This record gives sequence, C-alpha cells and structure tokens, in this order.
Amino acid sequence: MVSFAGMMKRVGIAAALIVVAIPNAGHAEGDDGFPFGTEMTMDAKPMPGSKRIPNLEIGDAGEVVLELWCKGGKGQFSVAGNSVIFVAGAMENRSCAPDRAQADDELMAALADVATWKRQGDAISFIGSKTLRFRLNTN
Repeated sequence: MVSFAGMMKRVGIAAALIVVAIPNAGHAEGDDGFPFGTEMTMDAKPMPGSKRIPNLEIGDAGEVVLELWCKGGKGQFSVAGNSVIFVAGAMENRSCAPDRAQADDELMAALADVATWKRQGDAISFIGSKTLRFRLNTN
C-alpha cells in the first residue's frame, strides 16, 4: 500500500515531467502542434544586395502577415492534422526589382500549392510541389 506522502511525491514528479515536456506552453499551438501565434523565417539566404529573408507571422486563428523578398501582404492558413491549405490575401504593390518580384511570385505559388506540413523541433516544412522550410523565431 502506498502512503499519502509517497503518492504526493509521485504526483509532484509527474507534474515536473509535464512542465519539462511542454517548453513552448507560451505559444498557441493547435492540438496537432501547428505553431499558431508564432513568427517564422524561411530557411534561405538573403538575395544579393539585400538583408531580407521571407517571414511569416501566423496568428492564433491562422491569419498570416507575410514579408517576402520584396512584397508584403496577408493570407490565411487552414490546418487539419498534417493537412494545410494556404490562401493568399491582398499583397502590397511595392517597387521591386524584377528578380525579387519573380522570387516573391514563385514563393506565393509554392505556398498556395502546399498540401501538408511537418514539424521537427523549431523547423517547419510546408510540402507541396516544392518543400518550403521555415524556422520558428525563438527570440
């Protein structure tokens, strides 16, 4: 038979394990682990002559603010399990160099084509005709 003190010790250990197992409890995540309420940066190098790297800020309801190589705008992620749909919203018309505008258009087309997503630590992959890798901003 387990004493009351022994049972409380086990409960305390279990509670400590739960706290350790949920290090990102401050971020809103769906039951499936999708990083709602976070910001992520594309796993890419800046284009020559620029310091910008595409960035997605995903709200708690899947709304997205996009800052791409040059353009910026809004969109929406809908997530169910490992399935994901991205719908682009209005994009700002900015004065972009042709190569950056083309890269933005290609990135938007690739995002619109994603069908599934996968998370490994702070790396998020959106998988469609191309795989787009992003890193969660942890600062």
